[in-house]
Amino acid sequence: MARILLGVTGGIAAYKACTLVRLLVRAGHDVYPVVTAAAERFVTAETYFALARTSPSAGAYPHLERADLLVVAPLTANTLARLAHGLADDVLTEAALAHTGPVVAAPAMNVRMWEHPATQENAAVLRARGVVFVGPVEGDLAEGEVGVGRMAEPEAIAAAVEEILSREPEPSLLRGRRVVVSAGGTREPLDAVRFLGNRSSGRMGVALAEEARRRGAEVTLLAANLAVAPPVGIAVVDTPAAADLEREALARADADVIVMAAAVADYRPGEPLDAKRPKERAPWTLELEPTSDVLGALGAGRRPDQVLVGFAAEIGERGLERAREKRLAKSADLVVFNDVSRADIGFDASDNEVVVLSEAGERHVGKAPKREIAAAVLDEVERLLSER
Repeated sequence: MARILLGVTGGIAAYKACTLVRLLVRAGHDVYPVVTAAAERFVTAETYFALARTSPSAGAYPHLERADLLVVAPLTANTLARLAHGLADDVLTEAALAHTGPVVAAPAMNVRMWEHPATQENAAVLRARGVVFVGPVEGDLAEGEVGVGRMAEPEAIAAAVEEILSREPEPSLLRGRRVVVSAGGTREPLDAVRFLGNRSSGRMGVALAEEARRRGAEVTLLAANLAVAPPVGIAVVDTPAAADLEREALARADADVIVMAAAVADYRPGEPLDAKRPKERAPWTLELEPTSDVLGALGAGRRPDQVLVGFAAEIGERGLERAREKRLAKSADLVVFNDVSRADIGFDASDNEVVVLSEAGERHVGKAPKREIAAAVLDEVERLLSER
């Protein structure tokens, strides 16, 4: 099963994209439609989302999330030219510019537009970058002419998608290995309805889990109150509180790689109430007790051939120093520091900027979408695996 971005541009062939969505979903893929404003003149975005059996994401940048494949069908001459020149002036061209995987394009336009030297040069540019073209084919065109310009049939496009997805991926040291990733933020009950929590959305951990799966790992995601959907094709275990995460993480302590990206509460109420505490004018005094040190327990018992990764959500230079201390104290191979005092990265943000700390030194990874940060972290994990 793959995550596929399906771009639909403004042409009469947009109706054929409905059949393509059905075929891809029937094949077991997770399809996310990226529909241009011009395409909605022919078929509404709601139609594609309904056929994909999904809903528009509540996030600001769903089209920039990592996908296994980008398909553009139909691809108009205008969008073809914009892709060739690297423009990013709508959601589809932004998605294409950010996408790092294979791309399938199914052009659809008037025969004279397709044969124009400018269009042919633009197509050649995209082919040189690795874009796979399916069609156009010869047939009746919308304006009454006959010639090459008709969009390939959805079955042919779906077959090209399956052929690409079946290709042997680049070798990864994570292939076949068991990887455990924690994500989100734990919630420690105060009473039957209230809790102590944090602002972690789980985006970073989910990106790490998805990237590990893409590299061929057998991934288990320990999900602590995620604000985003978990990736498809990954085993998900709910771990709402620190005690739950501790139990499930230690039960999988023999994994080849453990990435503790969740924001686990350091303290919890000593005596949570079973019922809801009614609102009163009197102050409510709480006594908090420390939670267990999950990362420390994993570090104390890990094998020499395992890789253990921790995260340090800290503030400023002092926070970076604390992250350095944390790596040594927890016996972690890597600790990923991010500055949560910044509103544009870290908690509840789509981007991150981190420093990856290891015995070999410190690697700064500049501000980027969390899927790219995840790739950089797992590159470091693979480096460690190659040395063992």
